[in-house]
Amino acid sequence: MTDEVLIGELAQAQLLVRALIEDLDDATYRTRYHADLSPIGWHLGHCVYFECLWLHEKIRGDASVTAPIADLYTPPKIPKEQRGGLLPPREALLEWAGELQSYNLDYLRNLRPEWQQHDLFSDDYVVHFVLQHYSQHYETMIMELTQKALREHHPDANAQPALQAAPLSGERIDIPAGHYRVGGEAPQAYDNELPPQHAELGPFSISRNPVSNAEYLAFMEDGGYQREELWKVDAWKWRQRNNIEYPDHWRRDPDSNWYSVGLRGAYELTGEAPVSGISHYEARAFARWANARLPHEYQWEAACRSGVLEQTGRVWEWCENVFHPYAGFEPFPYPEYSASWFDDKHCVLRGGSLHTRPSIKRPSFRNFYEADKRHIFSGLRLAF
Repeated sequence: MTDEVLIGELAQAQLLVRALIEDLDDATYRTRYHADLSPIGWHLGHCVYFECLWLHEKIRGDASVTAPIADLYTPPKIPKEQRGGLLPPREALLEWAGELQSYNLDYLRNLRPEWQQHDLFSDDYVVHFVLQHYSQHYETMIMELTQKALREHHPDANAQPALQAAPLSGERIDIPAGHYRVGGEAPQAYDNELPPQHAELGPFSISRNPVSNAEYLAFMEDGGYQREELWKVDAWKWRQRNNIEYPDHWRRDPDSNWYSVGLRGAYELTGEAPVSGISHYEARAFARWANARLPHEYQWEAACRSGVLEQTGRVWEWCENVFHPYAGFEPFPYPEYSASWFDDKHCVLRGGSLHTRPSIKRPSFRNFYEADKRHIFSGLRLAF
């Protein structure tokens, strides 16, 4: 029998994703506000499709719900730019999604013995899998709404008080050499977190806190975006080509003071809060400016598990290394889930943001994006 607490967490995840759609107009529901994102309405349909795919088609062989909509809600089958125009009316999608989500909760509460014996129900794996999928799309939907706010925002007021630059705090934690546990545990862990590893690490130091807004402003005011020597060749070309000069979510008021824009509009940048909305390219340039580097993800996890890091989970933190399979990696529950992204182009982020749901906020969770992506809620922490 599936744990009732876990079913309650899934119900909450369903509700949160549906709630992001309920008050939207049709244009917002169907529009892409960033080239790397899908229309926000598509995410709801995809999440319900995914839920039914794993709970019914994979386990019971019943594709009556999923087969007719597979072409729309299976990502590789339809380009992002075509998804919005093919969505059903918003009210119809909400009604369809709510009915199926409710049905699936009842299904989990009343599993037949033969379904409970399916391998995917071992330790409620499939329920954790669906729950975490909802959590990831919820954050992506927040990204889309943030990009909408950025696109529609027009500065009309002064930011008070003005953000002031500050030197690096210098507060570091020394981590001794040793063997450290890295990786997750079933049933929550994704295949890319498994099997758990024993990483042999040399001694290193890591900042107690992520880089703050005030510290990042110091980098900007010291010409960080204009000093080619701080950037690797590919990163410098990207910066020039796209005229990148400040974090993605930052804007300037008429008095040239910096503030930020979120899904609910403009808000004050506090100096001590972690900087957010920067790419791996920018994070690496900042680290070089600070005479530091980005941590390897094994170092980040070892320090996190040691309990010495502050403010984890406020921004995703870029790590130095690319996304790669752990020794002994076995793809599950299907080959393309992680293996397709072991391409030496995707870099790892750890920790989570303010918009990350608890189901995926764990030390072993590995987020990954290409080095130029900055629409995500991403910052950095320094290592030495």
